[in-house]
Amino acid sequence: MLLIEKNMEISGKIKWLDETKTYGNNGFRKREVVVTTEDRYPQHILVEFVQENCDLLNAFQIGQNVKIGINLRGREWVNPQGETKYFNSVQGWRIEVIQESSATEMPPMPPPPAFEAADNTDSDGPEDDLPF
Repeated sequence: MLLIEKNMEISGKIKWLDETKTYGNNGFRKREVVVTTEDRYPQHILVEFVQENCDLLNAFQIGQNVKIGINLRGREWVNPQGETKYFNSVQGWRIEVIQESSATEMPPMPPPPAFEAADNTDSDGPEDDLPF
């Protein structure tokens, strides 16, 4: 049994956003977006939105930081020569803008308090609160 994680997400910056394209007599719609991750080695991930989900991309533009909910899809195809081929795709079903500063980042720590040296030069002598 193959188990695929149901709550997968990709985060990054929109690098490319295609127009919606319609295929076949049934009017199948597909729209693609490429998101560049902000990993140590950035990846350019193609995500396709299909049918009514194509419209989710209307409010987005190149350069925006986004988080996309995805599903992995795989299919088998047998070519005319009888060879079996396998294809994978990444399908988006949700997309939202993320702010420049991520909520997972720790807020900057305030500087430590400055310590002031005690002034022990009073005319009555140094103040000493030690019990001996």
